Amino acid sequence: MASEAPRPEDTKRVITEAYPSKAARKRAKQIVVNAPPDTEGFRPQILSNTRTTPGVITQRGCSYAGCKGVILGPVRDILTITHGPVGCGFYSWLTRRNQTRPPSEDAPNYMPYALMTDMQENDIVFGGEKKLRKAIREAYEIFRPKAIAIAATCPVGLIGDDIHAVARDMKEELGINVFAFSCEGYKGVSQSAGHHIANNGIFQHVVGTQDEPPEGRFRINLLGEYNIGGDAFEIERILERCGITLVSTFSGNASYDQFARAHMADLNAVMCHRSINYMAEMTEEKYGIPWIKVNFIGAEATAKSLRKIAQYFGVPELIDGVERVIAEEMPAVRAVIDEIRPRTGGKTAMLFVGGSRAHHYQELFREIGMRTVAAGYEFGHRDDYEGRKVLPFIKVDADSRNIEELDVEPDPEQYRPRKTADELEALRAQGLDFGEYEGLMADMEVGSLVIDDITHHETERLIELYRPDVFCAGIKEKYVIQKHGIPMKQLHNYDYHGPYAGFRGAIRFYREIDRMVNTRIWRHVTPPWAEKPQPEVLRQAS
Repeated sequence: MASEAPRPEDTKRVITEAYPSKAARKRAKQIVVNAPPDTEGFRPQILSNTRTTPGVITQRGCSYAGCKGVILGPVRDILTITHGPVGCGFYSWLTRRNQTRPPSEDAPNYMPYALMTDMQENDIVFGGEKKLRKAIREAYEIFRPKAIAIAATCPVGLIGDDIHAVARDMKEELGINVFAFSCEGYKGVSQSAGHHIANNGIFQHVVGTQDEPPEGRFRINLLGEYNIGGDAFEIERILERCGITLVSTFSGNASYDQFARAHMADLNAVMCHRSINYMAEMTEEKYGIPWIKVNFIGAEATAKSLRKIAQYFGVPELIDGVERVIAEEMPAVRAVIDEIRPRTGGKTAMLFVGGSRAHHYQELFREIGMRTVAAGYEFGHRDDYEGRKVLPFIKVDADSRNIEELDVEPDPEQYRPRKTADELEALRAQGLDFGEYEGLMADMEVGSLVIDDITHHETERLIELYRPDVFCAGIKEKYVIQKHGIPMKQLHNYDYHGPYAGFRGAIRFYREIDRMVNTRIWRHVTPPWAEKPQPEVLRQAS
């Protein structure tokens, strides 16, 4: 980092002055200098979940990517067919690194496959429903899945193919669960819309369809964990050691049957608030399952989350088991922190990742003495930044109305309150919050920069002004950042490393960050724009 960091207010002015005045005014509302809450507990307001300004390069994905790639991607035995061009299907399959562990070698696992209808010009002109029906029948003959999902791309919505009617017909014809998602890429302002659509579809068509109760006394669902780099495997290991039964994970290392039995759990633990708060709220309303916010990224955060789960159940056997596991796992964590903190302490990081990752990973950096000087989300809403207390003040706009809000009521047969009102109130009095999330800003330092939907231009200017010791983002930004001589850590795909969740994951992350921020190789990087022009090469190229 530069010897003197610029004032955040100056940074905001510098990085917005390159825009036309209208764009600059909008971006100024999306860049906030973090400040303490006011007397009523409200943080500075940030403009978010609004359409990206045309002409700038954004980190965002589309609604289809959020539905098919993020939520459905980690599910191993729902055969998902993309109804659309081959490029959309390939992109949503290849660009994420989801993993799974089927219970046996012969158990179904469709994640290595990318199925799509490959719509062509004729299909756009004359309609693609016949092609979709043919694709579903062909896929069924080959794989014999227990469920097939259909994900729509932009052309499908534009020409009006009725994928839901096709799904109903195919469900009756094949005798398996077939359902569709109207997740056309243009819906909403980012992949966040696709998360919402996917959750609605899974909730309507799968959750609650199997009543076989899983074994175990302390049964939870883990929501918003997508098993990037094997994170879910490490969390599953820890929960099992504590004696906690994981009924389902939405949707890392997930299966159809897990979703179908999710309503049998007694607690929902929410990791990524943005991508799945819808599912948490709907299952509470329909089945009576309370939810709490947890974070398994960071050793201390993992210990805190385990204690919250144990506190909810309130059984001494579980509380003792959790404390025993923490006591056994933490010494190795602290030993590594003590070893590397002298080398990482005082260094700085920037995080611009989707969902809650830009929030959760600050915990890991704090544990090794590093400061996060700027952070933001690709697809966050105001409540992800400022906390859920702002929900009543968020205005519903045309983009929000594109996404269906389900009318959910208590199920007459399956609704079962897990705690009485008095029990919930007693737990709140003990400090256990239900259905609450304070947001990203509450955990960031005063004076740090919070930036929604950061652009390519702003990324480069931040690097020039701050020279952070590490920059965390996704694959699209990786090489631009590295050409500036700054180590870049992917937090969407982990660069084929990980897992970073839980205690062992924290140790792995500490060591990787130690190597990244202390290697001298980055100071030898000469970016292409700093090299002298080569007229002869340009002449030959022309």
